[in-house]
Amino acid sequence: MENVLRPLIVVGGSVLLTLLIGWATDRLLRKADERHSETPLWGLLRRGRIPYMLVLCAAMLRGSYDQVRTLQRHNAGIGQALTLILIGATAWLVIRIAAAIVETTYTRYARAHHDAARVRRVRTQVTLITRVVAAVVGVVAVAAMLLTFPAMRAAGASLLASAGILGIVAGVAAQSTLSNMFAGLQIAFGDMVRIGDTVVVDGEWGTVEEITLTFLTVRTWDERRITMPVSYFTSKPFENWSRGTPQMTGIVYWHVDHTAPVELMRERLRDILRECPAWDGRDYGLAVTDTTPNTMQVRALVTAKDADDIWTVRVTVREQMIRWLTDHHPYALPRVNTADATLAPGFRRLNGNERDGESSRRAHEPPRTGRG
Repeated sequence: MENVLRPLIVVGGSVLLTLLIGWATDRLLRKADERHSETPLWGLLRRGRIPYMLVLCAAMLRGSYDQVRTLQRHNAGIGQALTLILIGATAWLVIRIAAAIVETTYTRYARAHHDAARVRRVRTQVTLITRVVAAVVGVVAVAAMLLTFPAMRAAGASLLASAGILGIVAGVAAQSTLSNMFAGLQIAFGDMVRIGDTVVVDGEWGTVEEITLTFLTVRTWDERRITMPVSYFTSKPFENWSRGTPQMTGIVYWHVDHTAPVELMRERLRDILRECPAWDGRDYGLAVTDTTPNTMQVRALVTAKDADDIWTVRVTVREQMIRWLTDHHPYALPRVNTADATLAPGFRRLNGNERDGESSRRAHEPPRTGRG
């Protein structure tokens, strides 16, 4: 009976005590979150209750399992498994706590500053810092797990002796990965591109959606995702429409007939912009920028507060101006000119019969030679 009750008491007591401590800690965090609603720290810390309970349970079982006195032949294996669980749960808990602290810091910064560009920059840095912390903690946890095995501790000396050669080989093999990692840190703290920036990469217009240590994801206007190595943004030029102020100037072109009423088009452009909510009211203009034998090119300049609004203004102006020309000035639209050209003064236009007669007379005249 003792062999049955002892394991139940030790294991059951550890689990029950873990549940009680976890429930009490969660209650305290919930009350702290209600009292201090201005900070999300306590609510974010509640996300770590599962690794917290795993750490408690593994620690209590690891310390009290020797008192069970059953399966003594497997004590070493069970103790090793509990140690591994404790190390893994501790690393998980540390990552959750670090993420909660970093996220709280970012939230306070975003509330205190209203500059969208600076907030996006800090958001990018916070995201990469969280990933770096998670990677470092994960590597340390794996190393600690490996060191719990006696064979790994015995091989430590030989591993250290060959660390220099292995470091060179690993550096050559992981050259691309390491360059991307350093490029990711350079992007985060060099303020080259941030999460939420509007960029043009390889002719594709989109918004930066995610930045990691190795790759960057751009969400295009048609909901596609373009994933690129972060080293691309440190080695090749790209357009960042959100760099500096988000205000933008857009251009709209039309090809119209030479008889198009340019002054009336300027007035119509002003009326269209006044009725367009996306126009920021900073500036506008319309001018003839080029001509061809059949048409002339008219360019309109419009402004908006960001890239999304400038797209809306451009398509609105283009559509409504063409509709207005079609309804009120159809002669201003491009057309192929099939009329006879206007002759210069002193030239007489010949009809068809006169041209045929003139050609016949010239064909039968003898060739003239010399002077006469």
